[in-house]
Amino acid sequence: MNRFLVPFLLAVLSVGLEPGRAAAYIGPGAGFAVGGSFLVMFAAVISAFAMFLSWPIRFLWRLFFRKRPPKRPQFKRVVVLGLDGLDHGLTVKLLAEGKLPNLAKLQTQGCFRALGSTLPPISPVAWSTFQTGVNPGKHNIFDFLIPDEKTYQPKLSSVEVRPPRRALTLGKYRFPLGKPDVRLLRKSKPFWSVLSDYGIFNCVLRVPITFPAEKLHGVQLSAMCVPDLRGSQGTFSLFTTRKRKEGAKTGGDVQVVERKGNIIRGELIGPDHPLRKDRGPLKVSFTVTVKEKDLAELAIDGARYELRNGQYTPWVSVCFRTFPRVKVRGVCKFMLLATEPEFELYATPVNIDPENPALPIGYPAVYPVYLANRQGSYATLGLAEDTWGLNEHVLEDEHFRQQCLDHDREREEMFFDALENVPRGLCVCVFDGSDRMQHVFWRYHDAQHPARPAEAPTEHANAIEALYTRMDALVGRTMAKCAGTDTLLMVLSDHGFTTFRRGVDLNRWLEENGYLVVDDARRGEDYLAGVDWSKTRAFAIGLTGIFLNLKGKFAQGIVDPEIEAEKLRAEIAEKLATLVDPANGTHAFRRIYQAQKAYRGPYTDQAPDLIVGYESGYRVSWDAAVGRTSTAVFHDNMKAWSGDHCVDPSVVPGILFCNHAIHGENPRLLDRAPTVLGVFGVPAPDYMDGRVLAVEAK
Repeated sequence: MNRFLVPFLLAVLSVGLEPGRAAAYIGPGAGFAVGGSFLVMFAAVISAFAMFLSWPIRFLWRLFFRKRPPKRPQFKRVVVLGLDGLDHGLTVKLLAEGKLPNLAKLQTQGCFRALGSTLPPISPVAWSTFQTGVNPGKHNIFDFLIPDEKTYQPKLSSVEVRPPRRALTLGKYRFPLGKPDVRLLRKSKPFWSVLSDYGIFNCVLRVPITFPAEKLHGVQLSAMCVPDLRGSQGTFSLFTTRKRKEGAKTGGDVQVVERKGNIIRGELIGPDHPLRKDRGPLKVSFTVTVKEKDLAELAIDGARYELRNGQYTPWVSVCFRTFPRVKVRGVCKFMLLATEPEFELYATPVNIDPENPALPIGYPAVYPVYLANRQGSYATLGLAEDTWGLNEHVLEDEHFRQQCLDHDREREEMFFDALENVPRGLCVCVFDGSDRMQHVFWRYHDAQHPARPAEAPTEHANAIEALYTRMDALVGRTMAKCAGTDTLLMVLSDHGFTTFRRGVDLNRWLEENGYLVVDDARRGEDYLAGVDWSKTRAFAIGLTGIFLNLKGKFAQGIVDPEIEAEKLRAEIAEKLATLVDPANGTHAFRRIYQAQKAYRGPYTDQAPDLIVGYESGYRVSWDAAVGRTSTAVFHDNMKAWSGDHCVDPSVVPGILFCNHAIHGENPRLLDRAPTVLGVFGVPAPDYMDGRVLAVEAK
């Protein structure tokens, strides 16, 4: 009983975490907190039991009363394999060189097309359009981050956690009455929900912007924006005997530990105490015993694990205790970095334990548990690959590559389980390690990148090409699983990739041109902290957006939306279009878009006023992305995060392969949802913006 009672108590008694950690994907860093609330696991188990008991009734109801597709389906099953970030131009090159034999075979069977991405071509925007078939003005996702209209501080664009409205205070303890509200901010309806209305089964695996998991006829495991157990988008831990410089930042949690003989003791940080804020975060103590150089033993939570230099442990289960019989469970991996002359131990972010989910990461709630029981523990964090640990030189390239390979293997096991068990209906799975690998290894691919090492091991120098051949092998294994069946197989990416050599500080440009005023003494602070809002007309935050400080929208707005806004947008766009990088005479932008003209739909007013379409080689600077203002507009990008796609969509088209020919000019990600509906004989809803492209049945 304790296994189910404990999470139930946590759900009843928990409170949300405060936001404020650095941004993961744009930083990338420790992440924005989305809440420390915990899933009512007990209620989920009861719900699952009730579903089992009511199955005959629900089956009969669907059999006699569900809507039926007005047309005969073309195929029994549709499989969509998403390879996040695979670039069209690079794919064409490697196909021509004969290095992608399985994709070449798929092209011969059906087709290979360039796939138009979204404005901007950023994963949360693109995958939201993929699943809903609408433009951002209708699904409400325009970037990773949006500014809070009251505080101007950035917050996640896709998910919000609201703590229970009421609480009972008894001394130092605060007991929330009710459960937190974990809310998906992506609007519109995914096409698999439309298929569900017609009784078609769906398996949706790790598609970005599906957290919290929504109800559907089928199963789902969420992806991007699933937090770690601390409520952040990924906070790693580093335990070291090396003294740190005061104020030094790593994007993670760094603890200076003391070594006594061969023994090192430390504490793994977990979520904040759910009942008492004065207690700070929950912790789990551990001990490391150094056996010899590069070999040690970790003792944590009653279990022991061998530590070898440069090798990850298996997933380690950790339990954070609040008071007797009340626990919060997570999983993480450890890696020994050094034993001498200094001791250093790395721990991944503490992921939500898939066997005891603390948040709604899957539907039904038992599905993540099923996967864990079948294949062992796995990464649940939305952005599981620790790019910030690599950026800050805590991890080495090989350590990061191993994370990507491990997570891909976990994903493939889930995907092939779905292919075995879903003979009819829809099966969608997204592999996003391909995106992370290109982000950090592009500096080896681009001979002109300022962060390119003078010398590199062969496996790193060829990492991008090796990634594409590895994804090609995955496609081959997928084709084998689909062979001889009445299955339509699509392989696609949400956008392509290009180099990121120079960062543009949009806030500095706005300041130099009189649109933003900042206290010089505070310009290094995050989240626009030093901005004088009484004199600021425009500001930038996130990856591609510039916002006007509009009256009636922002708490300290000064720009009249009726009289000044349209002229100001045009003025800023015209000036920005002429911006030239003094280092090389290159225009930094291909096009500046006005949201009111680029989007249509009820949420257009939530978009940035201007969307910046960067040229290849440029992207928003690290400072501007999180609301800092530096003293220069252009900066060399010296981080490992060296490739990107936050540019004009014309620069980074994605890919579309299919085992059947798809007709229609200039296919777009926007067209995928209505096209899949059409394949199943289901009419596309009128609100969808995409086209139903004809799929040739052999």
